[in-house]
Amino acid sequence: MQHYHYIFTGSGLSALMTVYEMILSKNFDDKTILLIDENPKKVNDRTWCFWDEKDTFENIVSKKWDVALFADKNFKRNLEINPYQYKMIRGLDFYNLVFETISNHKNIHFINQKVIDFEELGNHCVVKTESHSYTCNKIFNSIYNPNLVKNQDKYPLLQQHFIGWFIKSKEEVFDKNKATFMDFSVEQKGNTRFMYVLPTSSTEALLEYTLFSADLLSKEEYEEEIQKYIKELGITNYEILEKEQGNIPMTCFPFWEKNSKNIIHIGSAGGWTKASTGYTFKNTIKKSKLLVAFLTQHTDFRKFHKTDKFWFYDLLFIDVLYRNNELGSKVFSSLFKKGKPALIFKFLDEETSLWEDLQVIWKCPKLPFIKVLITRIFK
Repeated sequence: MQHYHYIFTGSGLSALMTVYEMILSKNFDDKTILLIDENPKKVNDRTWCFWDEKDTFENIVSKKWDVALFADKNFKRNLEINPYQYKMIRGLDFYNLVFETISNHKNIHFINQKVIDFEELGNHCVVKTESHSYTCNKIFNSIYNPNLVKNQDKYPLLQQHFIGWFIKSKEEVFDKNKATFMDFSVEQKGNTRFMYVLPTSSTEALLEYTLFSADLLSKEEYEEEIQKYIKELGITNYEILEKEQGNIPMTCFPFWEKNSKNIIHIGSAGGWTKASTGYTFKNTIKKSKLLVAFLTQHTDFRKFHKTDKFWFYDLLFIDVLYRNNELGSKVFSSLFKKGKPALIFKFLDEETSLWEDLQVIWKCPKLPFIKVLITRIFK
């Protein structure tokens, strides 16, 4: 069996970002690294968005906006998000950037195979695919195991699930300088449902019908709602350029407790997704940087994770929406109706002080959070 220093089971965002950071650090040029994934990463299968005040991956940012619209059935507000910009990166552009960088490093390899098992055996690990087995010193696993969350009831699970259409319309209805961050004016139907619109020109945009809820819908229901929204925008003639769909787990389940000395779970499989929003790109940048720095000084992956106040905030939020899924619109509207947009985004980026936390939290409806807080204290 061929041996590597590090094997990544799965080559999604977290794996590719971590390998990219390893390359940038220049501390792993003497280490052999293998990425294994059944998906060759040759198509644009997703879109990542994030708010940022730096030039993060500026060369592959396909569009950015200085203004973001928030709306519900009662009001609309254009959010001036300075010093941030809201940015979009296409999945394929990110894959191409990382794999082009990897191609210049002979110590890093990619194998297009399906991982079927991996385990730690004393001081080394084994990864099995459908046709081969490989050994290594350390495993970075990003293959999500839904049964870990489903087979317990202490940490509820919501899904951020969506279908998106990239469309081109005959009518010029989009404001290319403004992204629709959340539009809760769509019918809620007892859930947390909103439309997400990212215009790239006056006639082209990505429209995503998104839910934060426990259960998925039929494909037809997502698409019917997108069609309805398009009609309400005044569009009568359009073509669909691309489609995408996704399902992101929103949970505070402590995946890191499954880490061992030589196996670490990363990405959604490791709890790297921001539980209260489902945003992954910015969180993954931060986590991968921390992990690469950790690797230069430590050898035991069980020491990597640290729980902080933001994990607890997210836990309470997920508890509220799990109990009363229809409250999502009310909670987000309470934040964005009069709150300072930049402060809210800073809070969601987990970069606020306790005083700043309180300024954001105090705007939320009190009773639902008090109830789940009391339940958590005695659970």
